[in-house]
Amino acid sequence: MQKLLPLFLILALLFSCGAEPSATENTAIQSDTAPAPAPEKALPAEYDANAPDNHLRPNYHFTPPAGWMNDPNGMIYHEGEYHLFYQYYPDGNKWGPMHWGHAVSPDMIEWEHLPIALYPDEKGYIFSGSAVFDWQNSSGLGTADNPPLVAIYTYHDMAGEKAGRDDFQSQAIAFSTDKGRTWTKYDGNPVIPNRGVRDFRDPKVIWDADHSQWVMVLAAQDRVQFFGSPNLTDWTFLSEFGENARNHSGVWECPELFPLTVMETQDDAWVLTVSINPGGANGGSGTFYFPGDWDGKSFSPRREAIFSPTDTVNWIDYGRDNYAGVTFSNAPDGRRTFMGWMSNWNYAQVVPTESWRSAMTIPRDLSLHATDFGTRLRQQPVEELKKMRTKNLPLDFPRIGDGVTNIDLSELGTNGAYEVDLTIDLVDSDATELNLTLSNKNGDVFYRIGYSRARGVTNAFFTDRRQAGPTDFHEKFAPESLTVAPRWSNDGELRIHAYFDRTSAETFFDEGDPVITDIFFPEEPFTMLTLEVSGSSGEGMPEGWSLVKGDIWGLE
Repeated sequence: MQKLLPLFLILALLFSCGAEPSATENTAIQSDTAPAPAPEKALPAEYDANAPDNHLRPNYHFTPPAGWMNDPNGMIYHEGEYHLFYQYYPDGNKWGPMHWGHAVSPDMIEWEHLPIALYPDEKGYIFSGSAVFDWQNSSGLGTADNPPLVAIYTYHDMAGEKAGRDDFQSQAIAFSTDKGRTWTKYDGNPVIPNRGVRDFRDPKVIWDADHSQWVMVLAAQDRVQFFGSPNLTDWTFLSEFGENARNHSGVWECPELFPLTVMETQDDAWVLTVSINPGGANGGSGTFYFPGDWDGKSFSPRREAIFSPTDTVNWIDYGRDNYAGVTFSNAPDGRRTFMGWMSNWNYAQVVPTESWRSAMTIPRDLSLHATDFGTRLRQQPVEELKKMRTKNLPLDFPRIGDGVTNIDLSELGTNGAYEVDLTIDLVDSDATELNLTLSNKNGDVFYRIGYSRARGVTNAFFTDRRQAGPTDFHEKFAPESLTVAPRWSNDGELRIHAYFDRTSAETFFDEGDPVITDIFFPEEPFTMLTLEVSGSSGEGMPEGWSLVKGDIWGLE
């Protein structure tokens, strides 16, 4: 396997989804529009095998070989390849003039870096967007025998922004007729000029088969707007949504609209996802969703959801490090597969990696379910991840008793990359808390995952990275509060399924709702797992929890 190689003022700062942080935080930002395009087919910045921060590079998550990366863009499956484009600045490790980096994979696990796909030009930086396969050649940009891939992206005119105008973002397209290897920008750009909205960006396009049209959703500051087109070049405004919806703690960004079938009822439904910064579930940037319906012109959210007393938003991820995620277009077998940027705008530019910055989450298959808490989205790690499993360490004891159970992971030999999957029975015990702690051999640097039904975290999951390595690079990286997610299940069995990769943890609770994603930066690999149960009363019930099943795998 390839080792892959008050936070803002709404009218002044433009964090995330291709948007730039304030100039005071990034000396790499240029004062005008981007320079002329670099030579064609230039590869990304070169990976440095001797970089002092290579021990912090993930083993199996996608990372740029060098330079700065943020949002995933243009994700599409085409002719046996998954294409991942991404917001990329090859000339520095902080946000700068945005390009579209590019990589391809047969399985979303092993990635091949390709030449940079789109460069900034006289119209501006290349901000976030999407890609579709125009199989009918509706755009006329290919032929009937060789229809094109079409990328839809935002132009960001830095000179216009600095001049104080509101019309410095517009939507444009580019096309490819050679399986995405080279791209030509459309002569008629922009295809959607600015409509007088300062934050007007991040177009995500889908084919709406029921209404025979291409549909674009994009962010328009505190709402999303929908446009329709017969051909990807001529667009008509359809509607907007979100002005009166929940969660306006920050600017809305990187939206996506897609259909999913409700598994239990087989009803057709649509899901609208939106990223926001700030305003995330546990601080900084985050992504939430609305289950609803689409009639070809407007989106209507479903109103049946029952929320917990402490949660009024449907979060895709409660962790601090999953932002701007979208799904692959044209995926086989009707899959709806999601990847996000595994960082947070609070601290992304100052994390303790220097030769490269940021990784993507693992790919996750999405499904929609009718639950006791309304219509909810669930996530499962894609099946392709199983090919990384090496040695198995089964947890074959019947109970996790009160106290501490230590498990040595060093024999797996995978340098901090593990999959942990265990299910416990909640009914046969009155224990109040379960902790899974991953640590170094001395136990003084650790990351903790837990479930609690007491101690102020009632029937909820939590994570704690305060002792998981350096935290002083930013005050909001590891605040005193835990990262907390409510439990969205009434089932008597509880599942904790976690993927660790040297400097990250992605934990899928129960059947994939909720999920918590965290990054951290230990100087040496975590090689010990400690299971700890507390709170059993001893009054007529056995101590600890029954272990229904448990497995640990090394991953490489």
